Amino acid sequence: MAVFMIFYMLVIIALPAHGDAFIGVNIGTDVTNMPSPTEVVALLKAQGIQHVRLYDADRAMLRALANTGIRVIVSVPNDQILGIGQSNATAANWVARNVIAHVPATNITAIAVGSEVLTSLPNAAPVLVSALKFIQAALVAANLDQQIKVSTPHSSSVILDSFPPSQAFFNKTWDPVMVPLLNFLQSTVTESGWPSKGDSSEPDATVDNANTYNSNLIRHVLNNSGTPKQPGIAVSTYIYELYNEDLKSGPVSENNWGLFYASGAQVYTLHLTNSGTVFANDTTNQTFCVAKSNADSKMLQAALDWACGPGKVDCSPLLQGQSCYEPNSVASHATYAINSYYQQMAKSAGTCDFKGVASITTTNPMVVKMLPA
Repeated sequence: MAVFMIFYMLVIIALPAHGDAFIGVNIGTDVTNMPSPTEVVALLKAQGIQHVRLYDADRAMLRALANTGIRVIVSVPNDQILGIGQSNATAANWVARNVIAHVPATNITAIAVGSEVLTSLPNAAPVLVSALKFIQAALVAANLDQQIKVSTPHSSSVILDSFPPSQAFFNKTWDPVMVPLLNFLQSTVTESGWPSKGDSSEPDATVDNANTYNSNLIRHVLNNSGTPKQPGIAVSTYIYELYNEDLKSGPVSENNWGLFYASGAQVYTLHLTNSGTVFANDTTNQTFCVAKSNADSKMLQAALDWACGPGKVDCSPLLQGQSCYEPNSVASHATYAINSYYQQMAKSAGTCDFKGVASITTTNPMVVKMLPA
């Protein structure tokens, strides 16, 4: 099953961090009907997520994150590495537009300079360290270097013979870049996860395996177990990823790494008992929005149509042949749609009414639906 595990390291220019490890999430946007920044932040708050990594520095997203306290890693896209790595002024302008303009309201804690540059954009590798230094210099000039660290994520493919881990070593081809980077001290795992669905050639991409992997990963991180070489040393992790990105190309597994659908509904419920409060979908007393048993079918259809339309719920699972098509009834489909909207809106007051045809319950309708008749 190791073929599916992704593991990216974020090499950070900083002294080693103190305190407990944390769990964060990556937020990709290759999603049909991508939730608005406000809706994304509502989901983060509802799930108690306090650390996120963005793959860019989207202004609307950064504004939505303002005054939430959520710690944010912003990213320099790969196509800007060459320019920044060759010009101190270009780096300073990037920091001014994408960082200084948003702090302190938005709690930006790190900048990821590119992603997998060595393996995906090798022509930019010679200026990668310069890009890091120029970004760092801009932060120093703005007196933000103690608050915001500089980093660059690398794929685990830069490591050769990775099993057993104790015998792993870096590909010496990249020594001219890796040696300067390793002069810096702290590492964080910025992407680790497992897909919940795959095609016929990906039999290990299942909900059970994804749940097991991510639940055990979270438990291990929060226990501050560290690594075999450094037991007890906190290693923080960002789970890949918040949403299923259905627009990504490649095998089916590429579209199914998320913990949630774009609607805000859970792909699966993590098994996190006694691991602390990380995701609200692990807590007791959960609430759901369901269609009332005596509700008028025309009113339910109207609620279903609204949730799947203006409500921006992803109702594709309700299509014939998809996971939530059966039972094929207005009440069942309406319950899926209105509950997805309710969860998407972070269970805000007034989001489970639909002109009186819906009510709040503590029984998960999706679990009931999956029980044998």
